[in-house]
Amino acid sequence: MRLTLRAAAITLAAIAATFGLDPFRNYQLATAAGVFAAVAGLTVLIGLTGQLSLGHAVLMAAGGYGYAAAATATADVAPLPVALLAGLIGAALTAGILGLLLGLAAARLHGPYLAGLTLALVIALPSAANVLPLGGEQGRSAPLLPVPEALSSLIAIEQWHAWLAIVISAAAVTPLVALRSGRHGLRMRAVLDDETAARLSGVNPGPVKTGAFVAGAIPAGLGGAALAVATQQVAPGGYGIAFSLLLVVAAVLGGLGSIGGAAIGSVLVVALPWLIDTAAEAVPADLGRRLDGNLAVLLFGAVVIAVTLARPEGIAGLLTGLRRPKTAPSEPAPTPPGEAPPSNDSKPSTNTER
Repeated sequence: MRLTLRAAAITLAAIAATFGLDPFRNYQLATAAGVFAAVAGLTVLIGLTGQLSLGHAVLMAAGGYGYAAAATATADVAPLPVALLAGLIGAALTAGILGLLLGLAAARLHGPYLAGLTLALVIALPSAANVLPLGGEQGRSAPLLPVPEALSSLIAIEQWHAWLAIVISAAAVTPLVALRSGRHGLRMRAVLDDETAARLSGVNPGPVKTGAFVAGAIPAGLGGAALAVATQQVAPGGYGIAFSLLLVVAAVLGGLGSIGGAAIGSVLVVALPWLIDTAAEAVPADLGRRLDGNLAVLLFGAVVIAVTLARPEGIAGLLTGLRRPKTAPSEPAPTPPGEAPPSNDSKPSTNTER
């Protein structure tokens, strides 16, 4: 109950913040909300089980395609709220099934082999979009969700989409928080620490790893659905290697295993490229052309290296350290009356009496 109330309070605070943003900032907020759902699943997957996924963007794409297909098919026969719900169910199912398949492979693969498998899926996504009925390079369109008539005079459509993305992200991430702090989270940490010791304790690492992949895939799929709501389009070009690596960067910057850190990292990877482009416009034209496309990579790399060296736990670990009160040095216990104070001399005393 406490977790639900906290999630509702944070969601309402984020929705209230949209009133102070212009339409473009609300679009960025909707994008950050979708990325947050995916990064939250990724940070739990890596931070609690140690399984590195470099292809989480494929899970977002699967959710986006599942949302577009289910919402479009339902919008022809049902009201838009029903189409939205059907699309979210389609996104969760599509990403969950793909996550299950990856989880079954993850139970048998370790380290770079698993990372290579997930990265191969990202590379193969454009080809799969041309072979499968996914619309090719143009992708598939998702139905437009207009502002309800009761709110049409108060908010713009970008703000409405930001509201929807925030609510979808909250619904995707809140179960992760409960899983992280519950019994399943303890089993994941046991597998991360020592698989042999986990087996001796009655924990089977295979199902735990598979379940962790499914638990990380469903929020990623819902994050893809949130992006589809904001853009009304799902295309393979938006879920390439660069975007997939940005998800890993967001998880590392925020702090692996931290949901709050995932939120911070998601805002950074969405806002920093725009800030970099804005700063590049202020430099001379020749220098701007040279830095175009390279400055963002350079700064992201510098930020990751700096954060990793300064605080391996990420920004969330840094904030936790700042909030933790400093302990005062312990004072020696008072000497009881009639006794001599303890000597600071480390040499043992000798008895010289005859």
